[in-house]
Amino acid sequence: MNTFHYIGQELDIFARARNWKRYWGRQVRRFVTGDVLEVGAGIGANTALIKARAAKVRSWTALEPDPALFNKLEETLSADPATADCIARTGTTHSIDARSQFDTLLYIDVLEHIEDDRNEMERAASLLRPGGHILVLAPAHQWLYTPFDKAIGHFRRYNKASLRACGPSGCKMVRLHYLDSVGLLASLANHLLQQKQPKLSQVLFWDRYLVRASMFVDRLFLHSIGKSILAIWRKP
Repeated sequence: MNTFHYIGQELDIFARARNWKRYWGRQVRRFVTGDVLEVGAGIGANTALIKARAAKVRSWTALEPDPALFNKLEETLSADPATADCIARTGTTHSIDARSQFDTLLYIDVLEHIEDDRNEMERAASLLRPGGHILVLAPAHQWLYTPFDKAIGHFRRYNKASLRACGPSGCKMVRLHYLDSVGLLASLANHLLQQKQPKLSQVLFWDRYLVRASMFVDRLFLHSIGKSILAIWRKP
């Protein structure tokens, strides 16, 4: 199925989380090279930030299956000189010709929205050139699953074991760790409160204070805990 309608309403709010985006962006930028396919690009909130910090990008294709989000994605990309050369496409990885090959595939808060994540990763590997990377950033820990996760279409949250298990065959995992250890406390509070939608004030507080604290605490705990999880695979 190449299109669907995204049921979440939070993308504009989380687009304001600039410190968070810069933080995980620093974790992945050296792996973002060559021809890039950003799967589930949404409204384009991540595209410019990553692209500007990835010095060896040759082309960028932003793929979004929701027609309404795709329209906003096109507007966002064309309005910014840094992303005006990006190619916006509507659809899923099923829409991409199997002969098309990329050096980087990005799944930024996307894989948890895909029911058959294992087959998605296999398809991603089939679109990847040798030496290329698949990068996945996803919410961590199924025990933190809340009504908010359900409301925005999350099938699951991941831990190291479950994310490793859906990895593409034939690819080597080169990174697997947690991010945002301090934010884990906020997620636990949301879990206890069963909150369905975060407020802008909550997101800004998390981004301005908790994320900054996590930048230090994550290193202290060797990225062993956190509310998000990052995985990177390399195709030999």
